Amino acid sequence: MSRSVTLVLVDAAGAALGTLPAFDVPSPWWQEVAPVVAEARQRYGVEVAVLRLLTGDGPQPMGGTVTYLAQVDGPPATPLVPAKVDLTADPLRAPYAEPGGPARSLAWATAELRRLGRPAETVTQQRTWNLSAVWRLDGPDGTAWLKQVPVFFRHEAAVLRWLGRAAPGKTSTLLADDGDGRMLIEHVPGEDRYGAPVEERLAMAADFHPVQVRSVPDAAELVAAGVPDLRADALPAWIRDRLVGWDTSPVRSLLAGLEARLDEVRGCGLPDTLVHGDLHPGNVRADAGRHVVIDWGDAFVGHPAFDALRLVEGLADDDAAPVLAEWCARWRAEVPGCEPERAVELLRPVAALRLAAVYAMFLDGIEASERVYHATDVDTYFAQALTPAAR
Repeated sequence: MSRSVTLVLVDAAGAALGTLPAFDVPSPWWQEVAPVVAEARQRYGVEVAVLRLLTGDGPQPMGGTVTYLAQVDGPPATPLVPAKVDLTADPLRAPYAEPGGPARSLAWATAELRRLGRPAETVTQQRTWNLSAVWRLDGPDGTAWLKQVPVFFRHEAAVLRWLGRAAPGKTSTLLADDGDGRMLIEHVPGEDRYGAPVEERLAMAADFHPVQVRSVPDAAELVAAGVPDLRADALPAWIRDRLVGWDTSPVRSLLAGLEARLDEVRGCGLPDTLVHGDLHPGNVRADAGRHVVIDWGDAFVGHPAFDALRLVEGLADDDAAPVLAEWCARWRAEVPGCEPERAVELLRPVAALRLAAVYAMFLDGIEASERVYHATDVDTYFAQALTPAAR
């Protein structure tokens, strides 16, 4: 599946210049803009910085016809079609989605790399959407990544700092951050393990377990550093607050019973830990048998079973069972007398409700044109919370 891409160009001041002729790129994922930048350079000899999505016609954010706003330093040689685009400022727009935003972020990143004694020679824009903007910076001393995130993910830097001290080698290394959403991160070799088989998920869970155990005594420190507190006392209100304005009638009884259910979970005896929050195989990079967990923007302090349930999401019951069984066995060995199996079953609908609330938070915090990325997610997780397996 490919994309048909149209670029509406603006200058550094944000004035519309016109639209380039449409072109195709082989990669279907709308947020992946490296092939868009490369094709614009090859076809039209123009260097663009993709700012944000304007329109996309797919029911899912992949393939089809998509239009982006992109910045150039000067008009290209190719004749442009006059642009019809609303360039009104939006208070929810990410700083990196504004004209001049990418240049400001790259100026910070390249200055930090020079300070670290590893100057960048080439810069490649990789991704931009409502959850992050990512650039690759290559130099003679290696590769670093500039990642910039919105306000609801800004605790990621605090998580990476803690991991660097407490669990070195288990995640990517934070080189620098500006406290305002920009991070410089060391390159992690390998590949993202989307669709990993059960055997590999077993290895991922085993590798990740020591990180959660190590975080137990530091839970309060992590919360004080800005990591969201979704422990049992705080989680019900956090979920309900983010679902205000949504039709929650299908899940009303589940929402009403959260406190009682979480009291039962607490009685299962497992400690609160650092939770990745989105521990699917695509957020794990593998190289020569080594697994490194990346992308910690969804992290929080809470019950460790949320990560176990996310790791097996989408698997058939027979495939999920051994992953969960080994996860439970490790915690029983760690905390004699605890009841991890019961905790997992009690938390199934809560995990789905938490994800519904997460996507509602995204939708409330991003501008209208970017909401297409998450438009169906809240209802998807409401439905998952109501499945027999989750009840």
